[in-house]
Amino acid sequence: MVVIDAAGHILSFSAAAERLFGYSEAEVRGRNVDLLMPSPDREKHDAYMARYLESGVPRIIGIGRVLIARHRDGSTFPIELSIGEAATPEGRVFTGFVRDLTERQAAARRLQDLQAELSRISRISAMGSLAAALAHELNQPLTAIANYLEAARDLIAQPGAKTSDAAIQALIHEAVTEAAGQSIRAGQIVRRLREFIARGESEKRIEPLGKLVAEAQALALIGNGNGEVDIQVDFGSAPVSVLVDRIQIQQVLFNLLRNAIEAGGNTPRKRIRITAQPCEGEMVELVVEDDGSGPGAEAARHLFEPFQSSKAEGMGLGLSICRTIVEAHGGRIWYQPGDNGGSAFHFTLMAGALEGSDGN
Repeated sequence: MVVIDAAGHILSFSAAAERLFGYSEAEVRGRNVDLLMPSPDREKHDAYMARYLESGVPRIIGIGRVLIARHRDGSTFPIELSIGEAATPEGRVFTGFVRDLTERQAAARRLQDLQAELSRISRISAMGSLAAALAHELNQPLTAIANYLEAARDLIAQPGAKTSDAAIQALIHEAVTEAAGQSIRAGQIVRRLREFIARGESEKRIEPLGKLVAEAQALALIGNGNGEVDIQVDFGSAPVSVLVDRIQIQQVLFNLLRNAIEAGGNTPRKRIRITAQPCEGEMVELVVEDDGSGPGAEAARHLFEPFQSSKAEGMGLGLSICRTIVEAHGGRIWYQPGDNGGSAFHFTLMAGALEGSDGN
């Protein structure tokens, strides 16, 4: 529990908060509560407070929310925050009740393992069903193509046959024409299947960029028990909102963040940077960059292809799924080597028009 005044200064810091954040109450009493927040919330917190005090419109008070907190050593971790407000003779105070979500890491890891295994089995089953259906649908036109072409070959190869003979020419023409027709039919089957797969339900809405990233960041950190992770967020002058299907884009961010965390291997502290900037065509460019070792040159050329993975147990579908989602949103995704030798994944989204909102 953390109690602050209307200016954001810490009045009370519970023993549990001391253990959670690594500060003693004596160290933080009287200091701004923003020292417990990573960027960009740290720089914006005073403006959030001023806006609420002026407008009286709550954006987080009374509403539980998953956010990112900052430890004394600079590492970040996911929390669930609920804020209450009270009037006292000394003025208005705000009480924050913080729940450390990393306490559930063991259970979350086990759940993720089970979900991953279930997902793997489901994918294998779905792929098997898809392959069987595709083979069944394509078998008829492919068999017909083979039969027609074999018939044309046999007509040409008949002893004494003259390809200049009008009757033989007509038969060959008919066989080749039918083979061409069946090949078009096979292409239509594949195209229909692709359209069916791509026709998933997608509900695009204007969403606050800060909230999208914060929630995906918190989800990616849950279950990470291999070293500390320091995630820096810098939106610069990027638009505050994007036009997206929230769940799908958070899946993209989650996949990229988990890859970034895993790229750090067993290093005691991993550093990840999330940036956003406006780009041409009313788009926003987001970048997730890590300080890992990065893929080799050959692997980098096939990163977004399905079933291409540098992980021993990976299915190689994560980045392929990311590309499908981003392109369905009218954007594009690409890889570049990071400034620190790691990986930087860039993707673009359509900017929204949600004025005056930052997701807090």
